Amino acid sequence: MNMPTITTIHDLQRLFKKRLPKMFNDYVDSGSWTESTYRENETDFQKIKFRQRVAVDMSNRSLQSSMIGQNVSMPIALAPTGLTGMFRADGEMLAAKAAEAMGVPFTLSTMSVCSIEDVASVTTKPFWFQLYVMKDRGFIESLIERAKAANCSALMLTLDLQILGQRHKDIQNGLSVPPKLTPSQIWNMAIKPAWCMNMLSTKRHSFRNIEGHVKDAQDLSSLSVWTQKQFDEKLSWDDVEWIKQKWGGPLILKGILDDRDAKLAVKSGADAIIVSNHGGRQLDGARSSISVLPEIVDAVGDQIEVHMDGGIRSGQDVLKAVSLGAKGVYIGRSYLYGLGAMGEEGVKLALEIIRNEMDISMAFCGEREITAMNRSHLYY
Repeated sequence: MNMPTITTIHDLQRLFKKRLPKMFNDYVDSGSWTESTYRENETDFQKIKFRQRVAVDMSNRSLQSSMIGQNVSMPIALAPTGLTGMFRADGEMLAAKAAEAMGVPFTLSTMSVCSIEDVASVTTKPFWFQLYVMKDRGFIESLIERAKAANCSALMLTLDLQILGQRHKDIQNGLSVPPKLTPSQIWNMAIKPAWCMNMLSTKRHSFRNIEGHVKDAQDLSSLSVWTQKQFDEKLSWDDVEWIKQKWGGPLILKGILDDRDAKLAVKSGADAIIVSNHGGRQLDGARSSISVLPEIVDAVGDQIEVHMDGGIRSGQDVLKAVSLGAKGVYIGRSYLYGLGAMGEEGVKLALEIIRNEMDISMAFCGEREITAMNRSHLYY
């Protein structure tokens, strides 16, 4: 069978859908409740238009930039995504290697299948680690120490998952915690033999950052139950300051959607914030990340580095976010499509697609340096 020609992220998405079981397709491509925020994260980018310029020098272009003081080949990082190793065997390790090869940061989720140590074993440059605030403060401290031992160069603290948003598709598919393998799901996996054979090639099938910490946990289900009960509903800014002190390095706060919270983030001493609604998977009816971004930048952009995620499906989306003031943009679903479809090479291809679109669009806007892009290049 001939390999389809892949020129866009949506091409990778179609291949991802073809090769993975339905439960994992729905896990990636879904939001909470009516999914309005999930959809608007993507569609609101389409409302923003570029100002085309002509007869300008388009030679010697560069997308090089920096995020929290670290040099990047383009202002993009791979976002932390849970269960990544279920889309491709050893998925987090493969994605981290691809990100390193492409010169962009990789962020490992607390809820990853591959552990901090697994990822450190296959990378030569520091990666970032994402942390959830859990009731077990001893566990948080141990994760921070493990991230330090692995030479992680930044800690990302997710603030918008004190409780879980309801995602109907995951419940219907039995992928809620704990996951339930119904006869229909077993059949759906059986008709994806390549995925099954790939998953049988690794011993990593659980939450390896948590394995060994929960004494009574014998399998994925019991680990999931423990984790769900651990999300701390009492999370406060005092906890943020405590974690910053324990970590001692660059701290990124993820989940900011209101300028009041952005100002509190500045006071906490964080190094960067991510304008994010958790990919539309938490509060349905919240505004899209890109629509809120300019307000947050205007409120605190001169005091703290502002990043964003949500709805990025092309290099043009990245360019629009950067022009509106984002110093860094995170991709989640876009790289997962590549990973599930083609493994490590698929992640590289997703990044290459985005980089090419960003480079060409920047040239048509009359700029040669990504750092020169601003709101004057847009109609919004």
